Order: sequence, then structure tokens, then C-alpha cells
Amino acid sequence: MESKIEILSTVTVNHSDDLYKIVDLLNRTLKREDLMFGLALEQEDKNKCVFTIYRT
Repeated sequence: MESKIEILSTVTVNHSDDLYKIVDLLNRTLKREDLMFGLALEQEDKNKCVFTIYRT
């Protein structure tokens, strides 16, 4: 059984200490809709984060 993850959208935003709380809330709330959300520090600028929306 193969699981395919599709990137729907990405955006770069300013880093915030509480941003992970929003990502966690979205993941818990929208898991049933086959959506997943990710957050990663930008490689070149550690003051920026990349927010990604996936369809699972």
C-alpha cells in the first residue's frame, strides 16, 4: 500500500514562537480531511519559516 503526499501550497512567513501551535491545531482538526501541515525554518534566513500544506 503506497502513500502519496501531494504539496498543495507553500508560503514563507516571519518566524514566531507560537506559530507551531497553529500548525498543530490545523493538523489535529483537519486530519480527517486528508490534509497535513508542516513548518520548517528557512535555510538561508533563520528568522523565516516555510509553511506547507499537504494532501495525504
